[in-house]
Amino acid sequence: MYAISLGDDGAELRPLEPWQAEEFLAHVDRGREFIGRHNGLPDIITDLASSRAYLQAYADKAAADAGRICGIHWDGRLVGAVILRRMDVGQGTAEAGCWLEPSAAGKGLVTRAARVLIDWAVEERGIHRVEWWVSSGNAPSIAVARRLGMTRDGVLKESYLYRGVRHDEEIWSVLAPAWRARKEKKENA
Repeated sequence: MYAISLGDDGAELRPLEPWQAEEFLAHVDRGREFIGRHNGLPDIITDLASSRAYLQAYADKAAADAGRICGIHWDGRLVGAVILRRMDVGQGTAEAGCWLEPSAAGKGLVTRAARVLIDWAVEERGIHRVEWWVSSGNAPSIAVARRLGMTRDGVLKESYLYRGVRHDEEIWSVLAPAWRARKEKKENA
């Protein structure tokens, strides 16, 4: 298995695979309430079988070149993930997402991990447009979209029914030329 360093603090990005279902379930259990404020993952991952099925669904997406999931590890422990929920290489579009357990919040881990995943999608898979769909009430995730250089395309009013309440969803995006220009600017700074 490979790991990509996310900086000098020991954080790493690693693929998540079905054989890691037990570790993944333990991670979701540690962050269940925190993650569940804006993300339905804790409602889906309730036991070892559902954890394995979720990771298998992403293994199937990876095999079909239609999505990815990578775990964020900090101090050797799985503390979050970044995903390409959907990826259409033919159309050149993808939707990225993330979550993090509370012990790892505020360290820039999601931003660093999302940069690696988006860079892979743009440079290796030829993705032209990466979207970030987020509940309007999820300020930390909106801040990540901003730090990634994304722009808000619009708001879908009350489009997301979550736990019986309708929420507005914002769509943020970055296009490959803007992604590359921002990356080049940082490299030349």
